[in-house]
Amino acid sequence: MNSRFKKFLLLALAAALLAANGFLLPVINRQRAALGITRLEPLENAPPMLALTTQVLGGFRGLIANALWIRSSQMQDEGKYFEMVQLADWITKLEPHITTVWTVQAWNMAFNISVKFPEYEDRWRWVQRGLELLRDDALRYNPDQPGLYSDLAWMFQFKMGQNMDDGHLHYKLSWARDMMNVFGDYRPDFEKLTNPQTDLERERADLLRTKYKMDAAFMKILHERYGPLDWRLPEAHAIYWASVGMERCKKDDDVRKLRSAVYQSMNLSFQRGQLVWTTNTLRFLPNLAIAPKVNAAYLEQLANSPDHLTNGVANAYKNFLKDAPYQFFLVNRMSEAEQWLRMLRQRFPAAAPVDETLAEYAVNRAMEASQEQSQNKVGGLIRGFVTQSYFAALDDRPDDAAGLMLRARELYAAYTSRNKGDQRLAVITVDEAKREVVEALLSEQSPLTAQAKARLRQSANLPLETPAPPRPK
Repeated sequence: MNSRFKKFLLLALAAALLAANGFLLPVINRQRAALGITRLEPLENAPPMLALTTQVLGGFRGLIANALWIRSSQMQDEGKYFEMVQLADWITKLEPHITTVWTVQAWNMAFNISVKFPEYEDRWRWVQRGLELLRDDALRYNPDQPGLYSDLAWMFQFKMGQNMDDGHLHYKLSWARDMMNVFGDYRPDFEKLTNPQTDLERERADLLRTKYKMDAAFMKILHERYGPLDWRLPEAHAIYWASVGMERCKKDDDVRKLRSAVYQSMNLSFQRGQLVWTTNTLRFLPNLAIAPKVNAAYLEQLANSPDHLTNGVANAYKNFLKDAPYQFFLVNRMSEAEQWLRMLRQRFPAAAPVDETLAEYAVNRAMEASQEQSQNKVGGLIRGFVTQSYFAALDDRPDDAAGLMLRARELYAAYTSRNKGDQRLAVITVDEAKREVVEALLSEQSPLTAQAKARLRQSANLPLETPAPPRPK
């Protein structure tokens, strides 16, 4: 075989292989995309640097990103969190579809770096950066990744909603202010946010859409499905982002995990879902209006949970049902309290003896709550004892009224003593609770009659209101 013929044969073979590759490449690409091995679609609206790195470096992006990730893991072990921020930024520019990098970087900012600063405002900036990284960047390039929605909901629910960080009240206050700047009030007007008519309304609608990446129409749907929700509180936003994830994700396991974030946040909203914002303090009251919807969310999760998860969901559901009767009892909504107690006995008979009255059950459950030293439960219990004390006074039961007020003071003293005055775990004082309860009972929304309000003013040692003079005709 001469050399010319050999070259011709090799060229023919190469052409045949290239032709075969042309036919097979679309099939291989479809299989790789289905398996999630790689991303073939170009990035949309990417910054110039990100577009450059993803196009020019080609397959070498993965090698460089792997080396940086190894170094980032070493820095994490060494506690070098600030240095990790820059490395993670490079990795996300090289491989924006690696969701783990986004998650770790956001967690690092919100949880590790933020606590390095003594000032709460400095901490809040880093918490915001973590939230924005997931919401604005990670989801921009990975809109169908359920883990990112779950992590974003968890950050709202845990970092902002819980009290593990002693700056949690500052975070809640800052977020509430931001939301009120968007809404123009303590609650959103969904019609104006969806169809703004004035320049100010258009400015607020644009702020909600562009900065906070939220859809007012979808907020309204969730408000009707799960609410009423207080959108100044982080739990409402945890519900929002978990619900957005459920709309985007199709796998049952992913949807189930996001649904868990919804019912957990709804339970927290039931316990502390009403924000009372006075000049100097923030108070979180139970949102009893959503109790039936919390119940429905638990039942939905139970119906869709596999066998190995059913016990955990059922236990959480039982705890909710154990709380509901005494929460309604504490605000004197007796018929509803009785209904929830009957439901508890029907579903979990061992949780409430049948020979126990509602009042006996409520007192026993209250003592359990105080022993748990739960900040929210103890605060709610103090308010409840104060409320029941005033109702007892209105029913001409002075001894019961005095006993309930004494129990509120004893509970506050015991809780404060156990926590040694830790301000992070502070609860409402009895005097503060008295002011809040009296203000609520004397408001226009109160069910009390004018005569009962006058008696309440006497009981609370308040001056009687002077009626307004009649208007001239």
